[in-house]
Amino acid sequence: MSKKSGVVYHMGGINSPHNIAMHKWESLRNPSKHIERVISTQSSQEIADHRLRLITTIESVRLLARQGCAFRGHDESVNSSNGGNFNAVVDSFARMNVDVRKVLQNAPGNAKYISPLIQKQILNILGNKVRIKNREEVGDAKFCILVDEAVDVSNREQMAIILRFVDCDGFIRERFFKVLSVADTCSQTLKDKISKVLTQYDLQVENMRGQGYDGASNMRGEFNGLQALFREECPYAYYVHCFAHRLQLTLNAAAKGVHDIWEFFSTLSLIVNFVDSSAKRHSALRVIREEEIANLVATGALETGRGANQTCTLQRAGATHWGSHLRSISSLIMLFGATQTTLANLVANGPNKVQGEAKCVVNAMKHFDFVFCLLLMHDVMKITDFLCQSLQKKGIDILNALNFLSITKSKLQDMR
Repeated sequence: MSKKSGVVYHMGGINSPHNIAMHKWESLRNPSKHIERVISTQSSQEIADHRLRLITTIESVRLLARQGCAFRGHDESVNSSNGGNFNAVVDSFARMNVDVRKVLQNAPGNAKYISPLIQKQILNILGNKVRIKNREEVGDAKFCILVDEAVDVSNREQMAIILRFVDCDGFIRERFFKVLSVADTCSQTLKDKISKVLTQYDLQVENMRGQGYDGASNMRGEFNGLQALFREECPYAYYVHCFAHRLQLTLNAAAKGVHDIWEFFSTLSLIVNFVDSSAKRHSALRVIREEEIANLVATGALETGRGANQTCTLQRAGATHWGSHLRSISSLIMLFGATQTTLANLVANGPNKVQGEAKCVVNAMKHFDFVFCLLLMHDVMKITDFLCQSLQKKGIDILNALNFLSITKSKLQDMR
């Protein structure tokens, strides 16, 4: 065909009207290239990518919430070496799954679904689902509430609400329900906050059959306390002071009232703090205890077995947790010889600035009154600790609590 023919002239160049028309005709013949199909395909892929990013965030939040781990990191910037637990879990999912890594890397800046606000929203949704499930467990049954307040690290007063009820199978259940931030701890404020939560989840105050608080006046007050305000609406919502808490308060007050016992616990705290305050002393105590265990096993004084004869350290007693005092006493009895050897080594070969203090501590350990009280309180507190642990069981009821109390009083009387 001649280059000057009319057909060639009509076809023209690439951008000629003929070629443009032919391109449009080819596109029209191919339905897969229609604009609505193209938009639909792109939209479906975007939806799938968004869902995968969101699922990754939800699973990360669920994992951290279930394990009770912190979400945020000190530095969550791109160049941070440790961006916090949430970012670490998301990165872990991306390393395990190519598709997750691809959608996270190619995500727009406003659609990553990993911001702190998104984390809190998802966490709140999961919390509401758990509370709804707990509400379904309660059903139409009667229930009790357990309430306590504490100040968090930001000095905000937080109130925890726990539900206690009997499920459809006849088992006693305790479910942590919600934490609320309260402006103050006056009884009316607490009552309004609790009533709002119960109403939100259709838990009627008329179905309340028990209240468990501490002994503070705003909680147990006979006329204006929290328990009195609830009993105005429901006379059957009997108030019960936490038995384990009451036992610890009683033991603490009784110990302070006996001068020899108060002096014993002061000396015990002095010994534990002196040995445990230095890493070198702590390591020396561990080495001496390991040698002591090896010698006792070699002479047949100790039996061997799986998990037996583990090395331990001195335990500090908590100021408000009386049960920790038994662990502190038991650890000193177990490490009494090793502790004396450690202190004697410090007196003989330690720095001059600690030799005098070490000598004072070792002399206090050797004093008859201290050793006598150590063994006496160990026997006494084994009995009271059994009662304390029993009172904190989920399945305990008032009859079993009184039964355990009678057994404890009988054992103490026999010991006396």
